Amino acid sequence: MPEVLVVGAGIVGAACAYRLAEAGLEVLVLEKETTFAQGSTGKSAAGVRVQFSEPLNILLSYHSILEYQRIPEASYRPIGYLFLVPEALREAQEEALATQRALGVPVEKLSLKEAQSHVPFREEGLAYATFGPMDGVIDPHGVTAHYLREARRLGARVRFSEPLVAARRKKGVWRVETPLAAYEASFLLLCTGAWTGEVGKRLGLEIPIQPVRRMVFATAPAPFPHAFPLTIDLATGFYLRSEGARVLMGRSNPDEPPGFSEGMDWGWLAPTLEAGLSRFPFLEGLALDRRASWWGYYEVTPDANPILGFVEEGLLVAAGFSGHGVQQAAMVGRLMAEEVVHGKARSLDITPFRLDRFRQGRFLKEKGIV
Repeated sequence: MPEVLVVGAGIVGAACAYRLAEAGLEVLVLEKETTFAQGSTGKSAAGVRVQFSEPLNILLSYHSILEYQRIPEASYRPIGYLFLVPEALREAQEEALATQRALGVPVEKLSLKEAQSHVPFREEGLAYATFGPMDGVIDPHGVTAHYLREARRLGARVRFSEPLVAARRKKGVWRVETPLAAYEASFLLLCTGAWTGEVGKRLGLEIPIQPVRRMVFATAPAPFPHAFPLTIDLATGFYLRSEGARVLMGRSNPDEPPGFSEGMDWGWLAPTLEAGLSRFPFLEGLALDRRASWWGYYEVTPDANPILGFVEEGLLVAAGFSGHGVQQAAMVGRLMAEEVVHGKARSLDITPFRLDRFRQGRFLKEKGIV
């Protein structure tokens, strides 16, 4: 009988499986898809950044990036994140910058002229910019494969095409049913991303995590050389970055209803481009490549921050990252292992991200959600 049953083989589940196995526990991973990283991990825009306003978000990302730097399969590239700060957000971003610096993470405040050296943009309405030289991109597939390989090396088992159908706890043991078998484990860890709310219902629990569709639009190869950092216009939420000769861009649709909507929403292209062109006129000279564009799900909680740790006896959740799971997975894996082994995470205090904050009305106000 495994001691811990991890549901989900995306980057978060893989990191957790590895660290639990490293701690000497017998681990079984169940994944509903035929292989790993088929959900939000595989559809991620692959960014990693420390530029958040909540201390726990900053530290989760910071320690994860430090780990990704040491994993060859992560293919970590510190291309940087550039935040263009409008006048209306001047003070809020100053507060976030002060928090980042107090925690010792590298973030620079740039004048608009200095920021222009990274990417050309219209300066109207902007106050200044911030740049994270440690921020960048990774290969989510490569990292997930690395963690699963290491977990297996340490004795973990991974079963694909086995969705959790039902689970009940009795006499201190979780009994989990899939279409193929039944398993028992002392601990059950849900790393089920956008599907966590649905999986919770199969356990008879209400876990406030919903899927929300997001688009990433890709241009055809540009007729000029470029190496743009992941640049975010905080006035509109529009972002772009270089990906080889292409430019990737997107913007969250605030009116997108929660749910498992599928396919590209080409109707959202026009509002996205309108916001992008107003700040980055050079985009007008680029052609869109529809075949290279893609969609995926954010796993969203009521305050757009994750749910971490025990939610009841023997049951843990590591999900609801609202677009930030890839950049925080490495440290989350360590913390979930500590939760199981010690009864409580030790490396970081994850109290702000526990489920009971919603029951107590303590919603967090992370200002760095894109």
